Amino acid sequence: MNLLICIDDTDNLESRGTGSIASEMTEIIEKRGWGSCGLISRHQLVLHEDVRYTSHNSSMCFSAEIKEAFFETLKTELTEYLRAEMAEGSDPGICVADIARLSARRSLTEFGYRAKVEVLTKPQAYSLARDAGVYLEETGGTGDGVIGALAGVGLRLHGCDGEVKGGISRFEQGGKYTVEHLMQHELISAVCTTKMTSLEPHEEVTVSWKAKPVLHESRPVLLVHTTGDDRGWKTLIKNEMRQFGDERAVKKACSRFKPDVPEEFVNDDSLSCFNCAYRRWTENSFSCTLDLKKSNEHQTI
Repeated sequence: MNLLICIDDTDNLESRGTGSIASEMTEIIEKRGWGSCGLISRHQLVLHEDVRYTSHNSSMCFSAEIKEAFFETLKTELTEYLRAEMAEGSDPGICVADIARLSARRSLTEFGYRAKVEVLTKPQAYSLARDAGVYLEETGGTGDGVIGALAGVGLRLHGCDGEVKGGISRFEQGGKYTVEHLMQHELISAVCTTKMTSLEPHEEVTVSWKAKPVLHESRPVLLVHTTGDDRGWKTLIKNEMRQFGDERAVKKACSRFKPDVPEEFVNDDSLSCFNCAYRRWTENSFSCTLDLKKSNEHQTI
């Protein structure tokens, strides 16, 4: 079974972060012999006065390939582990999705992207979880973490949101590496500009902050931009990376983008989903009308 597991709102200002608990969960799965886990991704959600969060309002999601016989045990034990490890004053939630058995995939992705720009509710999350056939459980406090946990699964499912938790410590700040060297690491599948143009193997990259890939088409990609002095490339610093993530929430998400007539444009970026002929407005957002059953591309936001 191929799973997506996401947790949210587990910490307070004095405790270890949600990412640490996610890491511990991957260790539990592998030490118990239930299966193997993939990378942990961080997904930024909306910052709003009506949303309780510790510092950044982000959820943590990871993939796991497990033996089906352990599925129910995994859900129960990870939920109880979260209940035991949650910090005082936190409002945790956990979501476990069996990818092969998912329904309402487009709605899950839409929910995830809406959670990046608007305040959603627990009833909305639980209703969608039932429709989609995913496990969603709160483990304390208000339980509002179920919103972020479900959103994180939707965003990871889409494959074009989130950054690799922690980054890659092997590549030091200030260090200069060739693209070929960087791509020897399993968590860097490509080194690209912010326009997703791949660099050549011989080109050199300076690590400005840390080597911290983002997810693009479900692959970890290290983003760079020019140094401005014709001496190579440098990785994005934190603020640049987070801004890039915000921009991707409204930009073209797939190659099937089709511009609407100019008088219907509502965004300055001509390649924005807001300007696509396939988008249809809803009460609080919009959705994509492309038939996702005939394509593996998920562009709903």
